Amino acid sequence: MFLDAGGSAPLTPRVRDALAAGFADGWADPARVHAESRRARALVDGAREGVADAIGVSASDIHFVPSAIAGIDRLVASIWSARRGRDEIVVSAIERDAVLHASSYIARREPREVPVDSLGHVDLPALEQALGDPGVALAAIQHANHEIGTVQDLDAVHAIAAERGVPLIVDATASVGHIAAPDHWDAIALNPADWGGPAGIGVIGLRPRTRWLPAWPEGDDWAPGGVSVPLALASAVALQERLELAEETAARLAELVHRIRADVGAMEGIDVVGDPEHRLPHVVTFSCLYIDGEALLTRLDREGIAVGSGSACTTSTLEPSRVLGAIGALTHGNVRIALHPGITDADIDRFIATIARVVPQLRAEAGAPTRG
Repeated sequence: MFLDAGGSAPLTPRVRDALAAGFADGWADPARVHAESRRARALVDGAREGVADAIGVSASDIHFVPSAIAGIDRLVASIWSARRGRDEIVVSAIERDAVLHASSYIARREPREVPVDSLGHVDLPALEQALGDPGVALAAIQHANHEIGTVQDLDAVHAIAAERGVPLIVDATASVGHIAAPDHWDAIALNPADWGGPAGIGVIGLRPRTRWLPAWPEGDDWAPGGVSVPLALASAVALQERLELAEETAARLAELVHRIRADVGAMEGIDVVGDPEHRLPHVVTFSCLYIDGEALLTRLDREGIAVGSGSACTTSTLEPSRVLGAIGALTHGNVRIALHPGITDADIDRFIATIARVVPQLRAEAGAPTRG
């Protein structure tokens, strides 16, 4: 049972067929002028239009990149380069590590972190104060958090940034394909693998008004070495497939998540985190007192259940979660779940029953205190 689909969801038969079609018909270099290349170029253009339609922009605003992380790197670098004389980057305390790493590398200083509340919502007055600094080059605020599921009020965030003339980069790598795309952003990063597309490709969007300068070698485009036609085509098909059943899927997965939050949250020593209402429909995280995350993950894996634990965005998946620390939650012994459309009611029944059995066993093995 695969319950760790955040950033890496299973490919459906339709997406695998699109991938195969891309290899069959899109093998030529799209940048050349002969018939085979024109055919490949048409596939890329069609894929770009499909993604653009899904987030409500023009196809010219969309670019494929080698990965979502590479897209974040290039957005931060290019927008920062166009803001000469300003060297500070503002982020929320729960941004993914890729944003923090890109920001500190490009600006040669740690980004200024804006705190969040216990549910993971950005402190808007603190953001307003931070963006009032004339030395701020850009802000990077996520649409929804990939660990706790909380969705940010981007209307308010963007209004603050726009009033101060600060470009806003939105990390939507955990949200697009699951909930409606955000309306307000200056640049955006998307992750096809999160909505059931293939790994090895990312998507970025730039509003026409957003100023940027290349921060890479001359002649290099957003996707150095060119775009993979099969990956671009399969990404667009996967997004279209998700959106065709978006409301039905979101409602069903949200109900499954609600069951996990209610049933697991009622168990002794387990704390379910994140906003219970303004959230992604498929993501839930909970922390278990007196339990080591690695031990819990390993035991669930032996039971045939794949979940995440620790930080969702570090190179070591068992590093303590910085996101949970930022909201004041227990950082160890956590289980992070991201459901894909193939998950059933029976799967969740089994998962809840397994947690109810395994958690007390692990506590007993660790000699954890019990309530008398």
